[in-house]
Amino acid sequence: MRITIGTFNLNNLFSRYNFKGEIAAIRNQEMEVDSEIFYQFGPGDRFRIRTYRGKLVNAKEASETKTVADRILNMNVDVLAVQEVEDIDTLREFNRVHLEGMYPQLVLLEGNDPRLIDVGLLSKFPLGAVTSWQHAVHPEDPGQKVFGRDLLEVQILNPTRTRVLFTVFNAHLKSHYVDFREETDSGDKANRVRRRRQSEAIAAIVKSRTRPRTKYAIVGDMNDPPDSPELAPFVRDPELGLTNGLQDAKETRPAKSDTPPPGVAAWTHRYKMAGQPASYELYDQIWLSPSMAERQSASWIDRRTKHGGDGSDHDPGWVEIDL
Repeated sequence: MRITIGTFNLNNLFSRYNFKGEIAAIRNQEMEVDSEIFYQFGPGDRFRIRTYRGKLVNAKEASETKTVADRILNMNVDVLAVQEVEDIDTLREFNRVHLEGMYPQLVLLEGNDPRLIDVGLLSKFPLGAVTSWQHAVHPEDPGQKVFGRDLLEVQILNPTRTRVLFTVFNAHLKSHYVDFREETDSGDKANRVRRRRQSEAIAAIVKSRTRPRTKYAIVGDMNDPPDSPELAPFVRDPELGLTNGLQDAKETRPAKSDTPPPGVAAWTHRYKMAGQPASYELYDQIWLSPSMAERQSASWIDRRTKHGGDGSDHDPGWVEIDL
């Protein structure tokens, strides 16, 4: 049985709803479909405006949502780990409306991110146990949750639900973003420390949940290249013995030309500072346990057609496993 496992950062997949209100004055009124109501909130009214850093949270552009969906439909993988999704309702609507209900099994648990971006998973196979590690802490800072989003552990079952085929650990590690109100060097150092702690937490959690022959994959947006020292705690752990499933990935199409050209095949994220050449990194990764790696038959990256990305600033990748 051949199974495909992918990862894709959907880049702020928010729903079309960014405002919720309870307005007693109009709640029970009958209104025409095309009627307009103007209301000024008073001090006693109940309302919520969804914001982040003082800005209203808006829905993803319809054209970008369609582009992302088209890429997923073309990939047609069996199990897809996703990052940067607002909530489970948004993921369900995205699957129903834009993916034509391709995935009967979905999971997403609200994580820790103040920007409301969560990790989730879509599957054509039945799901078993689901574990959130969003409350995990690191011994260097036991008063703070180590994962800014989550580490989501999901069992993938065979079609008859009689056994576990493999387990997926979906992560989205700390980004490189430094707020303009912070000092750049110290902010970058803090981000690196956070990713290193998250990597150490991943290693500890995975080792506690698996055995040497357990079939599993650690996937997601790691926000660092595979050879980064911040990722070393889990990618180079000799007990885990992980293999980079995308290291020899083929491209679905050639990359858009650049000056200078990327020079590497395995990349999923492009970043360009003004006046500087673009950098290309494999931020989106699939790490396979030894018993999964020995069954890998191929790997792919769906290459963007525009420098800025097609609906997302990340390109999705996936592996083929013969179980």
